[in-house]
Order: sequence, then C-alpha cells, then structure tokens
Amino acid sequence: MTAQDSREETAASGRLLVLVIGLAWGFNWVAARIILEVLQPWQLRAVGIGLGAVTLFAAAAIMRVRLTIPRGEQAKIVIAGFFNVAAFGVCSAYAQVYGTTSRAIVIAYSMPIWAALLARPVLRERLNTVKIGALVLCAAGLAILIWPLARTGFPLGALFALGCAWSWASGTVYQKWADIRAPTLAISAWQLLFGWLMLAAGMLAFEGLPQLSTLDATKFAWIGYNGVLGMGMTYFLWFVVVVRLPAMTAALGSLLVPVVGVIGSALVLGERPGLADAIGFACIFAAAASVLLQRDVKPVAVPE
Repeated sequence: MTAQDSREETAASGRLLVLVIGLAWGFNWVAARIILEVLQPWQLRAVGIGLGAVTLFAAAAIMRVRLTIPRGEQAKIVIAGFFNVAAFGVCSAYAQVYGTTSRAIVIAYSMPIWAALLARPVLRERLNTVKIGALVLCAAGLAILIWPLARTGFPLGALFALGCAWSWASGTVYQKWADIRAPTLAISAWQLLFGWLMLAAGMLAFEGLPQLSTLDATKFAWIGYNGVLGMGMTYFLWFVVVVRLPAMTAALGSLLVPVVGVIGSALVLGERPGLADAIGFACIFAAAASVLLQRDVKPVAVPE
C-alpha cells in the first residue's frame, strides 16, 4: 500500500467516524429523554457523566495518554468542567423536562453563534460579515421558536435550552482563552470527573440517590448508551476524527447531531414539530452551519 492509499484509507475511516459520532450524539438526546421517565434531572446527569468519565479514563489508560495536569492548570479544568459538563448537563436535562427534545437540541446547537459573540471581547476575535449574519439569523430562529411559547406561558424549556447553549459557548471560549497545557483526552476526562463531582453534590442535595434496582433492563440499556457510548466512547472517537480529518469536515459531525436528534425525537418519542418549529430550526441550523464551516474555525468537542 502506497502512502497516498494509506492517507485515503485514513480519511475514509475518519468520515465514517463522523457519521457514527453524529448518530451517537444525536440519539443521546433521545436516550436522555427516555431516562428522564425514571430518573430525575440531576440523577440522570450524575449517572451518565459518571459512566462517561470512567470510560474516558479507561481509554486514556489503554492509549497510555498522560493524565498528569501541570501545576496551575487544575483550576482551569475545574472551571471548564463547570461550564461544559455541570451547567450544560443540568440545563439540557431541564430543557427536556419543560419542553420538547427537538426544540432543546436545536436551541442548544445555536452555541457557535454565542461563542463567536463572546469571543469578541474575550479573545479579541473579529465579528466578520458571516458571523454577524449568523447572529441575525439565529435571533430570528429563536424568536420564531420562543414567541408562541411566551404567549401562552413562561417558556421555561426554551430558556433552559438557551442556558445550555450559553454555558457550552462560555466553556468553549474560556477553554480557548485558558490554553490548558495537557493532552486533549486528559483535559476532557478530568472535565467529566470534576463535572461529575458537582453533579453528584447537586443530586444528593436536591434529589437523593437514584433507585436503580427498580429499573428494568431496557432502561439500564438506555443508561448504558447515554453514559458509556454517548458520554464516553463518542468523545474518544471525536479526538480520532479531529486528528484524521480537516477541521471543516470534522465540524460536519457537530451539524449532524441536531439533524439526527430531531429525526430521532420524531421517530422514537413521537414529537411532531409544526411549521413554525421547522422554520425556526432551519434558521438556527443555517446560522450554526455558516459559523462552523468557515475555514478558520477549529472543531470543538461537543458535550453530547
């Protein structure tokens, strides 16, 4: 096999992994909604992220990735873990409790727009024409989605979904600003662990321990999917993709997630978005795509 053949084979396997990641993360939202039928929000996240952390640490050990964090970097990982894991996890769970899964996914994936906006004062990154246009398009999509809900009551689910996008954007921009000097897999594993500690504390304070012994095999299977695959192995596969493929191709994995999630919520959960939802979804998806697919954008790990 020539070097060219080897590169083409590596790229082909990377593109296949992009598809796997999009499917796995998209259906992870569906899994979370099903688990919420038997576990409360803090319990859902504590159990799932705990399993994800164990999976990532095991992957790091198998790959012999250095897990030691340099002095002075630990606090940065704790802060990033709060935004990317704890705050994101709680907001995304409550977004599904108080609203539809499809709406929660799409609003959460407005994250690239908020990250671009936040990067202006924090990272001194310029707001170019594409980013400004994406912000306007995103605002229009959010208005279309939230206005009908606001007319009939307080749109708590949509606001939690926005909190999900904002916490993820804050964590992404903070992590770029902090420039943590450690392997990416190690940073993510420690973020999950620190985030799990925060979630476990919240679970004990607000909900207590989950009664897992009363669950049937199907619910255990969904919990395993959510934690081991959705929170653990897919993160690991993401790092493989980022190494093998150009940033723009890897970013397509992020854009697959809301598409798969909306389709999955319709097929599995029976959700039926209306015309206004479809228009709002299209606006936000187009806004996120225009930001993510710029040539100077590096792919970032997706919380789920």
